[in-house]
Amino acid sequence: MEPLDIALAVAAAAFAFTAVRIVRGPADADRVVAGDLAYFAFVATAAVIGVRLPGTSFLTLVLVATLIGFLSSLSWARLLDREEER
Repeated sequence: MEPLDIALAVAAAAFAFTAVRIVRGPADADRVVAGDLAYFAFVATAAVIGVRLPGTSFLTLVLVATLIGFLSSLSWARLLDREEER
């Protein structure tokens, strides 16, 4: 097995565990963190595929997805913080 195949397997396992946490999470904050980790697993999978394939289209996708993930994490944190203040 190649290291890239192992990385894809680890990303798939991380996504599976986070899917369980999203469904069973006791609090909204747990679901948000699990969703963020699932998004990270998606970005990691795209990065591994980008390394494996020729060209830069997947690496551009990883860059844009990383920026979107960062902004969504900030948005969720701000939303949860507002709910705590009420």
